[in-house]
Amino acid sequence: MDSLHPSKSVEVSVSVSEVKTSPAHSTMALVDEAQEGPDPWDLPELKDTGIPWSALDTKGKVLRVVLSVGKIVLLLGFLYMFICSLDILSSAFQLVGGKAAGDIFQDNAVLSNPLAGLVIGVLVTLLVQSSSTSSSIVVSMVSSGLLTVQVAVPIIMGTNIGTSVTNTLVAMTQAGERSTFRRAFAGATVHDFFNWLSVLVLLPLEVASGYLYKVTKLIIDSFQFESGEAPDLLNVITDPLTESIIQLDQNVINEIAQGNLEARNKSLIKRWCDFTTNTTLRNITVPGTENCTTPWFCWDNGTHIITMANFTETFNTKRCTHLFMKINLPDLAVGLILLALSLLVLCSCLILIVKLLNSMLKGQVASVIKKILNTDFPFPFGWVTGYLAILVGAGMTFIVQSSSVFTSAITPLVGIGVISIERAYPLSLGSNIGTTTTAILAAMASPGDTLANALQIALVHFLFNISGIVLWYPIPFTRIPIRLAKGLGNITASYRWFAAVYIICCFFVLPLFVFSLSLAGWEVLVGVGVPLLVMLIVIIIINVLQKRRPSCLPAVLQSWDFLPLWAHSLAPWDKVVGACTAKCCCCCKCCQIAADDEIHRGKELADSIKKPCTEVYDNPAMSAEKEVEDEIKIEMKILKNTRL
Repeated sequence: MDSLHPSKSVEVSVSVSEVKTSPAHSTMALVDEAQEGPDPWDLPELKDTGIPWSALDTKGKVLRVVLSVGKIVLLLGFLYMFICSLDILSSAFQLVGGKAAGDIFQDNAVLSNPLAGLVIGVLVTLLVQSSSTSSSIVVSMVSSGLLTVQVAVPIIMGTNIGTSVTNTLVAMTQAGERSTFRRAFAGATVHDFFNWLSVLVLLPLEVASGYLYKVTKLIIDSFQFESGEAPDLLNVITDPLTESIIQLDQNVINEIAQGNLEARNKSLIKRWCDFTTNTTLRNITVPGTENCTTPWFCWDNGTHIITMANFTETFNTKRCTHLFMKINLPDLAVGLILLALSLLVLCSCLILIVKLLNSMLKGQVASVIKKILNTDFPFPFGWVTGYLAILVGAGMTFIVQSSSVFTSAITPLVGIGVISIERAYPLSLGSNIGTTTTAILAAMASPGDTLANALQIALVHFLFNISGIVLWYPIPFTRIPIRLAKGLGNITASYRWFAAVYIICCFFVLPLFVFSLSLAGWEVLVGVGVPLLVMLIVIIIINVLQKRRPSCLPAVLQSWDFLPLWAHSLAPWDKVVGACTAKCCCCCKCCQIAADDEIHRGKELADSIKKPCTEVYDNPAMSAEKEVEDEIKIEMKILKNTRL
């Protein structure tokens, strides 16, 4: 027995050192880890705390029906205001950055670089907050011959990425509650990851083979399309309100992109909403008889050769009646005013929508809706459910004519637990298809001479999304965006400030960095970008092997402990952010959230320490567990006492 005591003491000493080591959360941990206890991704039960229907008297039943109808009316009203605020937000961004977007599109030397074209598509869509607007600029430039279809393909891919930032920003409004924010942010970013992964695969394929261009060219050459008109469904309802606030002249941005210098001095705010044209026959002087319009209207008066030609003049007949028509403010000032107001209305409507949904979706109503949305078809037809969800997403996006509106509407539903992230993923994929069908119908309204090129660009957008779905949906193993979104949701639930870092880096810093390298030329772009890309791929491979096959790696690479803590964990950065917010934040609520985060991580640390300690220290004489728990209790008391 005495010979066993040294080994026991060694085990105890090692265990104590393990207890005192704080856990590190890797920034690359975007794959779900095995966790004990309840799954944080399980949909919560929305319990009915009210009085059952059978226990109500007649007056109570009538009152409940009236309240339910009133809530439905309020919900529809808030949804209407939410959609209108998104439209106004798009107009505000166009006023603030629309001319800059036109200037960016005008630089054809940069656009010839596929990677730069992709980044420009992202940045311009962020500036105007509308993939439809940026796509229409690309279509108009292709129609006018300023861009070829091959050059425009990467730009269309970029617009697909830029439009997904709206629902990610919407998810930020649900940061108040941890589990809700976890689901909402994951439900929003699953769309981002799908777009980024599709671009990572399809852009190199397009550069190498011209796959999208060649396939769409075959389709255009095989069918004879006739011009039509794009449908105007939801706009019929929203235009009366939005056009009474602001109306923009979209042709100004197109003219700037096409190199019209006079358009730079024009205002985007539309002043005249109706006009008439008058065509007259006038005499003009031509250099020779070969320039005459017809032989019958051509004569020589001795000094000049005169012919007759038609002149068309445009006369403004009716002024617009929107709110800013008579206000003499620059476009930037009007844009900033609308930006602030639209963001205020958007956030307010979203918060009220979530509150109403939480009060309405209870008891039997919640269970019925959750079953309809999240239940699969019985075996062997379970695989059909996801594709049906894709069709539903495409149809709803076609109705509202905006993928941003649809994905932003389902994001709070994912947050409160009505829709699972596994169901939100195919709905988002369907929204990508729905927005391209609207673009195809809009392209079919182009004139006959430009119809082929405009329609080919719209089909490129459609085929790009179809190819992405084929890559990342049919086989369950390939649904990588879901796993990545869940991993990011877990990180942002623990470190909520990381959500803002993600948005800034993915949608602003990274595109601007690549764009600046593109301006320096191919040599600089390859020299800087390739080593960074190789390093990122190596880090991802090592992380996957660390989780699945650590024995394949050398001992030093089986963990990132050989690096400084700040290089592989967010904990040190969290302390810096916490210190900055403690000094700069004057709002008690913000400080309360920061303190709650600290207490939550303290509880997680206590739980993680408690289990290994009870397994190792079978001898009650060992007091290491009690000492650690006492230290944690003291720290939590200090946090509570120092809370602002």
